Amino acid sequence: MWIRPAGPRPASSSASAAPKYPADIGGPDNVERIDHLPPDRHAAFYSAQRFTLNVTRKDMVAAGHSPSVRLFEAAACGTPIISDWWTGLDTFFTPEEAIEVAHRPADVLAVLDKPERAARLQAQAARTRVLRHHSGPARAQELLALLDLAPPDRQQAAQ
Repeated sequence: MWIRPAGPRPASSSASAAPKYPADIGGPDNVERIDHLPPDRHAAFYSAQRFTLNVTRKDMVAAGHSPSVRLFEAAACGTPIISDWWTGLDTFFTPEEAIEVAHRPADVLAVLDKPERAARLQAQAARTRVLRHHSGPARAQELLALLDLAPPDRQQAAQ
């Protein structure tokens, strides 16, 4: 899904940072292949992109409700996200509001043709959601609230 959309757009450039793709997988000349991107370079990588395309591994799709950390990193950087669909995606990001869902390469091209302002609004919605609900402090508060709801015998076990 990520290689085909780059072909009809030779004047634009794309990058694939994907360590688990086969070494012999080809692609057009306008796709830069990065086998490994160290974590300390993720923010700069996402921040430099007009869009990021997330392609979820089959085992994560099968598990459902298994988002890649890439989604949260890109959203926190304010980068508009295009992703494939997997069960539970909409519990993390609202499709069309905070993330675009692509089922086939043509969907990716359609998203790339949307107005820049729409992409920026989606990116801001995703960033707001990540910072409000999926940051370390937000998750810690959620855990504490859930522990407060636990029956007293469970609260004892948690301490």
